Amino acid sequence: MTITNFSFPTPIRFGAGARKLVAAHLLEMGCKRPLIVTDKALGALPVLAEFKTHLAGLDVAVFSGVFGNPTCSQVMDGAAAFKVHRADCVIGFGGGAALDVAKVVGVAATHEGDILGYVWDHPKVRPIENPLPYFVALPTTSGTGSEVGRSSVVSENDTHLKRVVFSAKILARMVFADPELTFGLPAAVTAATGMDALTHNIESYLSPAYHPLCDGIALEGTRIAAGALHAAVSEPHNLQARSDMMMASMMGAVAFQKDLGAVHACAHALGTVCDLHHGLANALMIDTVMAWNHEAVPHKFDELAHVCKVAGGGKAFPAWLKTLKTSIGITGTLASHGVQPAYLPRLIEVAVADICHQTNPRPCTSVDFEALFKGAM
Repeated sequence: MTITNFSFPTPIRFGAGARKLVAAHLLEMGCKRPLIVTDKALGALPVLAEFKTHLAGLDVAVFSGVFGNPTCSQVMDGAAAFKVHRADCVIGFGGGAALDVAKVVGVAATHEGDILGYVWDHPKVRPIENPLPYFVALPTTSGTGSEVGRSSVVSENDTHLKRVVFSAKILARMVFADPELTFGLPAAVTAATGMDALTHNIESYLSPAYHPLCDGIALEGTRIAAGALHAAVSEPHNLQARSDMMMASMMGAVAFQKDLGAVHACAHALGTVCDLHHGLANALMIDTVMAWNHEAVPHKFDELAHVCKVAGGGKAFPAWLKTLKTSIGITGTLASHGVQPAYLPRLIEVAVADICHQTNPRPCTSVDFEALFKGAM
């Protein structure tokens, strides 16, 4: 018998107002000097100022140096801020970029060398062996689910190649998932991050890896996101829709420990080569890749169509995805979003090297990636 290890360890406090519980929790854990790690935009918005009003009794500093696709230098700058403040814990506050940086600021602050030395595929990867500062996470978007993940995706400063630090040691010790923190998101950001969450659930379910626990979570996450995404975009203060999308986002991140697929390989390439927003890149690729994947696992597409209430069964599922993204304002092709044919050779190279497509239900070659990018162009 093959032995398979399963783990769903993250404690989560979920619901409107959860952000108000952070201070008491940190004080209970003996933490008094948190560093909030967030992005430049959030750092200047009322949502962060309002959150800080709930941190009475703590000596708080803010590092808001995260922007775009997060880079290794941002992590090292955050670690320097941690040391200057003499912080004893980290609060990750933001979307996937801010949370990915927040996860490993503590690693960089307590270990030697650059954070790149700790990425999983480094030829001489350093172990994370020192005690890490206490870390809690508050997502302000519903997309990556980074708050419940054990990986941090950061880009090399010069090449923009995405690298991954992967360890259970960087998991948040507590997640405070408060859907009210997403009320102020612009519609375009809600749409793009929501498509990211939906893509995580769909690709995880389609992955051929054996993980029935994740399959169940991914299918239910797909159902929830499909029912809530349009309302979350069109009615930004709809608490039920915002709550559903935050839950679907976390479910997608839990499920994709089973692994992802070719949509993400393409999206990672588009982020590396064109600096395209990750959620938008997924949205621009998903219907093209799904139409290509259908023949490999038609029975799984029938299940996806069933939970999403798609008339016409699995064959109609890719077209439904295209209609959905149009209804939430994501339109156009790769070309209309600035991707030029001259980028194709590099896009194909990065996608082929990306680990995600190794668990795509249909094997992908460089020729296949060329066809997929051209199909979405």
